[in-house]
Amino acid sequence: MLGLNFVPSSKRYVTVTAARAVMEALEVEGLQVEWVGVVADMSVTDLVALRRASGVHCLQLHGHEPPEVLTRLFELDPAAHYQALRIGDQSDIASAAVFPGERLLVDAKADGALGGSGHRFDWTLAKPLAQTRALLLAGGLTPMNVAQAALQVRPWAVDVASGVESAPGVKDPAKMATFVQEVHRISVG
Repeated sequence: MLGLNFVPSSKRYVTVTAARAVMEALEVEGLQVEWVGVVADMSVTDLVALRRASGVHCLQLHGHEPPEVLTRLFELDPAAHYQALRIGDQSDIASAAVFPGERLLVDAKADGALGGSGHRFDWTLAKPLAQTRALLLAGGLTPMNVAQAALQVRPWAVDVASGVESAPGVKDPAKMATFVQEVHRISVG
């Protein structure tokens, strides 16, 4: 999975044109990529239009969307959308139940940030969700701690942004390679 951030306030923001160029540049025979559009606080109509215009396979809703938005999107295409939930304490975990769908991303609750802040949360809070949902674990993951986090929570997948950057919004190839190596090491071990 590779994410393309369509949130205008994000330091990782890309336009639809830039996103399509990235997707085309990475079209390699045999490489299977699930393209994920990161979005926040858009209407259902705008979300559907963005997905169609960008060509992403699914949308990760990272804003303050009520469960009804996801429910409406599931009526249109059940496999193409999932909620990102910011976790600060046990009450945030309990609120996950209102969001439909198999997939759910959990990230740290950080003041003024929708995600990608580099902040951690108590990963043990997410462990019960990983037993009932296809959980994507985010929140302060780095090449140095992703193995510990994944072994502790046993998520379906991990999600990283700032933990593999050399500067805000700038990915570091060495950090990315080490991150992937650590994930691969524990997934086959």
